Formats: sequence, structure tokens, C-alpha cells
Amino acid sequence: MATDSTSPTLIAHLDCSSGVSGDKFLGALLEVGAQTRQFGIEHLQALADALTLDVTVQTQQRDSQGVAATGVTVLDATGQAVDAVDAPDAEATHSPARSWIEIRALIESAPTHVLPQPARETALAVFSALASAESQVHGVPLDKLHFHEVGAADSIIDICGACLGLHLLGIQTLYATPPALGSGMIETQHGTLPVPAPATAAILAAASIPTSMSNASGELTTPTGAALLTRAAGFGPVPALRPLHVGYGAGTRDIGQPNICRLIVGEPAQDTPLPLTAETTILLETNIDHIAPEAVSYAGEELLAEGALDVWVTPIAMKKGRAALSLSVLARPAQAEALAARIVALTGTLGLRVCEQPRLAAAREELSVETPWGRVQVKFGGGRYRAEHDDIARIAREHALDYPDVLTTLTRCIKQQLEC
Repeated sequence: MATDSTSPTLIAHLDCSSGVSGDKFLGALLEVGAQTRQFGIEHLQALADALTLDVTVQTQQRDSQGVAATGVTVLDATGQAVDAVDAPDAEATHSPARSWIEIRALIESAPTHVLPQPARETALAVFSALASAESQVHGVPLDKLHFHEVGAADSIIDICGACLGLHLLGIQTLYATPPALGSGMIETQHGTLPVPAPATAAILAAASIPTSMSNASGELTTPTGAALLTRAAGFGPVPALRPLHVGYGAGTRDIGQPNICRLIVGEPAQDTPLPLTAETTILLETNIDHIAPEAVSYAGEELLAEGALDVWVTPIAMKKGRAALSLSVLARPAQAEALAARIVALTGTLGLRVCEQPRLAAAREELSVETPWGRVQVKFGGGRYRAEHDDIARIAREHALDYPDVLTTLTRCIKQQLEC
């Protein structure tokens, strides 16, 4: 989602008070793209052609309870709508299921001039969230997982197109309202299911996405829409910004209220920091004076590999001046008990101090970027890119180079790729 250094910092807020689906989100992005001339239907059609989906992408102006908004429809070779999420079954044709492996290969094979690397990485992350949810719901391993509705051409266009739109529009950070879910039952290729659909519920739970109430019946937030919201940095009202553009994306059903998503794009209000997401973490601590420092270091590496958010060691002096180490481990609440047990197993300590530790987290992304020395992992946050230390150290050792020289070259290479 990066732009060149002369471009303004842009943030966006997506109103999901009528739920969110891939086509509504995409329609809102297209309206903003029409205003800026940076993202349009031609980009979506080029994307569909590059992904060899054999479909035509069209947009329509729709009136939803008096609000004019853009709808997006994907047509097959016969001119029929493909697996339209909001449309009655009689108006849509159903594509054969695609496996997660097939969809990943499609996205990875798209040319970078059609789907730039940052948009590709985001699309893969969104589909990965979908795949994990479907795998959990159906009890099927990821390598054997097949998508039905979300594997259809329109969902692939919705997800890849939305990620491409965010990138081309230069939106660095996305915020959203808690999405409305709807109520009742829906018909799917898996049969009649309650709202929210099991995959939608699994995605929302895994990403800890808050939800809101709505009097409208039916499915308001789809699995595709929920998966796209996993890329949002926070949920709540519109943050402090100077609005530049507003876009509306429309669904097709009449739900008794505007069936739309509204996207507001703007610059952060002057001298107002970007909002941070409030999180609750658990701090686990123990004092250690009975094992070697190398063993404590090893324990820290293992705990990080097993999901700890952070690990640090502080030299301390215990009673009678005895030198010791204080091991601190920051964990997500759901992982705290398991990590506490691992600390005991790895260090032999007889007790732990546990306290709830609120924190404010800035939005960040983890990307994989191709470099002259192969692929490296990159963190992006606060407008800065940072290559992972392990990759820098590995390259320096393998090629007999100085660490600072590798860091400088990687930083320059990463900026050239991600800011194109």
C-alpha cells in the first residue's frame, strides 16, 4: 500500500454498518478510483485476464434506498453472473470448486505490472485467512481444501481487486466500523446455514474483529468481506482526517436500508497521530539463577518460535547480592497458559509472575520481497520498511559481506520494489 515520497499519507475508513462483502468494498474503491483516475474497471479486467479466469467484469450504478452507489458484477463467457453473493440462485451460475493451492498459484503467477507485489502479498494474506477458516470449519487440511463460493471467479476478483485498489490508491492504513452480520438462515452449496456463516464467524473470531447489530435479515457480512477486514488496522468511528474522496459500493439485495459500504479517504488531521489499536496482553516473568545464561537465551528463542509476542532478559541482583536474570515474556491472552507451561519446562523455574498488560499497537504488515540474494521477510509499519535480522545475518554469512552493507542494499532494494 506504499506510495512514493512525494505522495501524501492517506488513510481510509470503511463504513460496514450494512455489512461488508467483497463486491461492495470493491465498488467503493472503484468510485474513489474514478475520482482520482488511479483505479478503474480496466485494472480489474486486466487482472481477470492475467489470472486466466475467462470472465468479464462490469460495473453498474445502483440506487439503494436513495443512495447512488457502484455495483460490481462478474460475468462468465455466456454473459451470466458468476456466483453472485447477493443475487438469488436463479440469476447466478456456479463455478467448479478451486483448491487453495490452485488459487495461491493463480495469484503468485500474475505479472507484477498487473498485480504489484504489495497487492499480491495482501491478497495472499486475505485468502490465507479464508483458507484457515474453511479448514477449521470443515475439518479439512489446507493442502486438501477446496473453496466453493469463495473459490469462484467473482470472489477471486473481489479480493485481488480490492487489494490492488488499496495499493493503487495509495491507502497506507485502513480502518472500519464493526461490521453488521445480519440474521436468519442462508442457502449455500453446503446447505442451509445460520447467519453469520460458519466461515465468517471463524474469520471474525480468529482476527478478534468486533461486530455490530442490525435489524436487516439475511447475510450482511460474507466470508470474503470478513477476510478483507483482517487487513484493517482498527475498528470504530471515522478517525481524525481531512476527507479527500468518498466512494459508495452497492450490494444487490433490498434489505430495508441502504445496502452499501462507504469508503472515506483522506489525510490524517494535521498534528494528529494515526490511531493505535488497543490490545490486552499478558506479561509472564520469572527470576532465574540456577541455569546458564545460554540456556535462558535458548528458552527465549524457543518461546518466540512458539508464538510469544516478545521476550527479553534483564540482569538483576537478588538477595545477598546474588547475580541472576529476569526472563520476561509477552503473550496473547489465549496463549498465556501454554507459554507459561513452556517457561517452566524450558527453565525449571518454580513460579511465574503474571499480570495483564494493556498496549497500543501501530498497524504493521509482514511481506516477503525478492532481492538479489533471494526472498527476505520485511516488516512495514509507521511508514518504514525493515528487513528481518535473521535474513540480513544469513546473507552476510553466506556471501562474506558486512552486515551494515547488506542492510543498506536490502533497504534500497525493498523501497524500489514496494514504492513502485
